[in-house]
Amino acid sequence: MAEEFTFANVRRAVTGIARYVASQNPAGARVIVGRDPRFLGETFCAMAAEILAGHGITALVIAEAAPTPTIAYAVLREHTDGAINFTASHNPPEYNGIKFSTPDGAPALPEVTKKIEAEIAALDAVGGSTPGSKQNPSAKSLDPKPAYMTRLKEIVDLKSIQRAGVRVVYDPFWGAARGYPDHLLREAGVDVSVIHDCRDVLFGGHAPEPDDHLLGAARAKMREKRAHLGIATDGDADRFGVVDEDGAFVQPNYIIALLFDYLVESRGWRNGVAKSVATTNLINALARYHKVELHETPVGFKYIGELIKQDKIVIGGEESAGLSIRHHVPEKDGVLAGLLCCEMVAQRGKSLGHQLKELFAKVGSFYPRRENFRLTPEVKEKFTGKLESDPRDFAGHRVGEVVRKDGLKLIFDDGSWVCYRLSGTEPVVRVYSEARSEDGLEKLNAAAKQWIFD
Repeated sequence: MAEEFTFANVRRAVTGIARYVASQNPAGARVIVGRDPRFLGETFCAMAAEILAGHGITALVIAEAAPTPTIAYAVLREHTDGAINFTASHNPPEYNGIKFSTPDGAPALPEVTKKIEAEIAALDAVGGSTPGSKQNPSAKSLDPKPAYMTRLKEIVDLKSIQRAGVRVVYDPFWGAARGYPDHLLREAGVDVSVIHDCRDVLFGGHAPEPDDHLLGAARAKMREKRAHLGIATDGDADRFGVVDEDGAFVQPNYIIALLFDYLVESRGWRNGVAKSVATTNLINALARYHKVELHETPVGFKYIGELIKQDKIVIGGEESAGLSIRHHVPEKDGVLAGLLCCEMVAQRGKSLGHQLKELFAKVGSFYPRRENFRLTPEVKEKFTGKLESDPRDFAGHRVGEVVRKDGLKLIFDDGSWVCYRLSGTEPVVRVYSEARSEDGLEKLNAAAKQWIFD
């Protein structure tokens, strides 16, 4: 914020979106405008509404901070031409961003974002001004929460959580989902305790990211309440974090696999599963076990969203803590993920750790990890050249398959693998590795790191 995310750039971006929407629907277009709780969010929403009005588009403005999946559901329910969402998701408080959702409630695909970028470039080329309507008579207010909460009650068996006596701690990380999963659980008679339940535009002084190292306060509250489960959401509630009853963080890779297994078992759905190329192969093994089709996508939930829209999958997820399910929004939903975990623990009567052991007994053990490594310009140039090769051998492992769906993924004969993806925004390489034993993971991870810098 104040460097690249400026008032001037927001105007440019929103004008580009407005021009794109108007080109798709020249008369009577409606666009939802929402935000997470970040600094100046209300101001950016008001600015967007004015710009949309200047292009003959009705803005449906959400007054309070709203989760990204709630906004996605509102797009579908209200049949709008899309949504503009001011959010930087799980990123630190000094960042902000603009997310555009298309009329299907999904994140805009590359072909749409390219058209919006072209509109912005065309405007810049002529030094065009941004029309706006100060009176903004066409703007309307929208409260998407009641309809979304009703939808969650249809999906999640909240009464089973209450009957099982499951005690829950919820950490919204000062974010947009305050008053969402906790209200639903409390309404169902579930014992739920909430922390960080106020607006803080600085998110406690760190990124609103429900990751292992930031869940200490949730663990402390769980010990105090003798809770069976801790659930958390990030700044805009599209990502989730889950803590087991013993305080262990259950990584998203495992949550997606557990919920896949549970949904097949409890709902009887067998129409497929989707995962990004960097997500655990435990899901591959489960797909074989349940005899359902596996879809492996590039990284980016928009690709999984397409499969949800086509009703090809039971569940789709990414190791970066994003998932959604059949008959729901084609967008990551951290609120839903946490509630489904509560239902799964209640229905199975076992901790997540115990369920994971049973899963390993069924299809074998999988130990995934992700690390980021910063690269000097010299190392990055050399490593980029290396990524173009197809190695046949990797630190004593024979390479059985090379996958280039997104970055470079090397799959070895023993079922372990490593995947390299260069960041498009910073001098960083993301390294994903997975082995069939904990000892094997340590060795593979060390080799994966060495391969970068050799």
